Amino acid sequence: MKSHVAELAGIRARVLAGPGEKATAAQRAKGKLTVRERIELLLDPGSFQEVEQLRRHRATGFGLEARKPYTDGVVTGWGTVEGRTVFVYAHDFRIFGGALGEAHATKIHKIMDMAIAAGAPLVSLNDGAGARIQEGVTALAGYGGIFRRNTAASGVIPQISVMLGPCAGGAAYSPALTDFVFMVRETSQMFITGPDVVKAVTGEEITQNGLGGADVHAETSGVCHFAYDDEEACLEEVRYLLSLLPGNNRETPPAVPCADPVDRRGDVLLDLVPADGNRPYDMAKVIEEIVDDGEYLEVHQRWARNIICALARLDGQVVGIVANQPQTLAGVLDIEASEKAARFVQMCDAFSIPLVTLLDVPGFLPGVGQEHGGIIRHGAKLLYAYCNATVPRISLILRKAYGGAYIVMDSQSIGADLTYAWPTNEIAVMGAEGAANVIFRRRIAEAGDPEAKRAELVKEYRAELMHPYYAAERGLVDDVIDPAETREVLIRALAVLRSKHAERPARKHGNPPQ
Repeated sequence: MKSHVAELAGIRARVLAGPGEKATAAQRAKGKLTVRERIELLLDPGSFQEVEQLRRHRATGFGLEARKPYTDGVVTGWGTVEGRTVFVYAHDFRIFGGALGEAHATKIHKIMDMAIAAGAPLVSLNDGAGARIQEGVTALAGYGGIFRRNTAASGVIPQISVMLGPCAGGAAYSPALTDFVFMVRETSQMFITGPDVVKAVTGEEITQNGLGGADVHAETSGVCHFAYDDEEACLEEVRYLLSLLPGNNRETPPAVPCADPVDRRGDVLLDLVPADGNRPYDMAKVIEEIVDDGEYLEVHQRWARNIICALARLDGQVVGIVANQPQTLAGVLDIEASEKAARFVQMCDAFSIPLVTLLDVPGFLPGVGQEHGGIIRHGAKLLYAYCNATVPRISLILRKAYGGAYIVMDSQSIGADLTYAWPTNEIAVMGAEGAANVIFRRRIAEAGDPEAKRAELVKEYRAELMHPYYAAERGLVDDVIDPAETREVLIRALAVLRSKHAERPARKHGNPPQ
C-alpha cells in the first residue's frame, strides 16, 4: 500500500507542477497567472477540492494519442469564498492552449451539474483557444452541453464568467449566457470571428484588443460588466460580488452587521441636487450618501452611462439600485440604457434582491437613430422587467419624471410597492415649456408679446399640474419626504416589505420583447 500511495503522490505532484517550466514561462510572459494561482486568489486559502484531476482524453489521431496530460486542460472543483461554497472551472492555457475536447467538456458538465444540484454559485475562469480542432464535432458538442447547462442554471444559481485570456468563436456564447462577465485589459479578448477573418471578409484591419478587448466590451458592446488592469484586482472584485449574491434563487442575499446608523441624516443632499431641473449633478454621489458606508458596486459602469445599476447595502441588507444619471445625456432613457437596466432588474428579481429606483428622467431620447434602432422594443424590455419583478420595489422621484420614461422607471402604476418623492419632484407628461407650447399654441401666437405670454403660461401650467404635491394628492406618490431623511425612509420601507410574497398567473414562461 505504501508504494501505491507513493506512486499516487508522485502523480499528484506532477499534475500540480503543470506541463513544464517552458509552458509556465510562456504563460507568465503574457502577463498571466497559472490556473492554480488564479484559483488560489479566488477561493479561501486551503478550501479548494478538485475533482477529476487525473482525467485524460481518449482521442486519437493528429498526434493526440502521444499527448495525454492529466486534467486535459481544465481544473474543476469547489471551495469557499468568505466561507460560502462556490464551484469553479478554470482553463489551463498551458495544456492544448486551453482548447475544449470531449474529456475537457465532460469535466465542465459535471461541475456545472454539481453546482446546480448543490445550489451554489458557479465561476468560470476562461483562458482557452476554443474547440479542440483535432477532435472535430465531438468538441463542438461539448460546447452545446455547456450552453444547455448555462441556460438551465440561469436564474437558479449566480453564474460569473471571468475572461483571463482569449475566448473566440462559439466559446464566447457561454459567458454571454451568464449573469456577469469580468475581463482583464490587454490579456483577455472575446469575439466570434477574429481579426484575420474580419480582414478577409470585410477588408477591415484591426487588432485583437481593438476587436474584442476589455475596454471595447466594457464601453461599446456592453458584453463585459467589469474590466480591470490585472488579474489580482479582477479576482478580488469577483469575491466582492459573490459576497453580495445569494447561493441560489431559494435563498436571500447574505446580510452583514451594519455600523452605519439607520437614521443618519443626509443633509449634504440638500446642496448636492440642484432644484433647477436643467442643472446636472452626479447621481453616484447621491447613492454614496444613502447606502451603507458609501460603498456600492456599479455594474456596467462604462456602458450606457446615462443610467446607473449598482449593488449596495442598506442597513446590512443587499439592494439593487437603478438610477438615472443627469451628468450623461441628462439622464434620458435610450436603447442601451433600457437594455442595461432591464437585465439588471431581471437579475435582482431572480435572486431576491430588492429594487430601489431613483428617478430624474426627462424622457426617452428622441431621434431617427433611436426610433429606427427599435427604442420601442428595447424600452419595452425595461418595462417588462419591472412589471414581471416580484421582489420589494421602491421608487424615489428626485426631480423630473416625464412621460413614458416615468411610467417605465417603476412607477406606482406598474407595481412599485412604495413611491416617494422629494419636494423638488415634477411628474408630468412632458416639461412645462413643451406642454405650454402644445396646449396654448394659439394663445401664444396671437399675443402681442409671444415670449412673455409663453413664460406666463408655462408658469401657469407648472403651478396647476406640476407642483410637488400634485401626484401625492392623487395617490400616485405615497409621501413627499425631506431629502435628508431618504436613507431612513428607504431602510424602514424595505424592512416592512422584506416578507413580501407575490403570486403570478400560472404559465410556462413569458414572452419578453426582444
